[in-house]
Amino acid sequence: MTDPNLPNDDAANAAPTGEPVVSKPYIMPDDPEEGSVEALAREAAEARDKMLRTLAEMENLRKRTSREVADARTYGITGFARDILDIADSLQRALDAVPAEAKAAADPGLKALIDGVELTERSLLNTLEKNGVKKFEPSGEKFDPNFQQAMYEVPDSSVPSGTVVQVVQAGYMIGERVLRPALVAVSKGGAKASPSADITG
Repeated sequence: MTDPNLPNDDAANAAPTGEPVVSKPYIMPDDPEEGSVEALAREAAEARDKMLRTLAEMENLRKRTSREVADARTYGITGFARDILDIADSLQRALDAVPAEAKAAADPGLKALIDGVELTERSLLNTLEKNGVKKFEPSGEKFDPNFQQAMYEVPDSSVPSGTVVQVVQAGYMIGERVLRPALVAVSKGGAKASPSADITG
């Protein structure tokens, strides 16, 4: 068989011996159908749109992953830190159990024990702080249910109503989150706290 698209010389060489060489016109590919340019443009636009969406999704995924890694670094020790707070509370209770007069009049052995407990508590709090856990005692501040839990009210007209007058148990923050709210006693019966008192520098 002769390939009509080959030049005549090639066609003569390709034809078996004894067959006449017939020259045929070059066959052009079909003209593009009407509207196929629009279809190609539409496909290209869809592909571009899909690519842009994929790039946006990848960027969002990258940002979300970075945020999750940062959160894991900051808040990964939350459970452990919460368990450690019991130890910090026990040390605080041990120190609070010794009256000031007893501390002043303590013999050298008891004084060394008290100093050791105080040193251990400070060391524990410093270690927690190095890992993003900070203690807070909101005494004298306006009660904030986001950071404090009211245990009871104390009638006290000398301070604005809703002021923290006693911290029953210190609160702790980890990063920007509350690890444990402070347990507090709140005043009642005084004047209402002015809104400007909430604004702190």
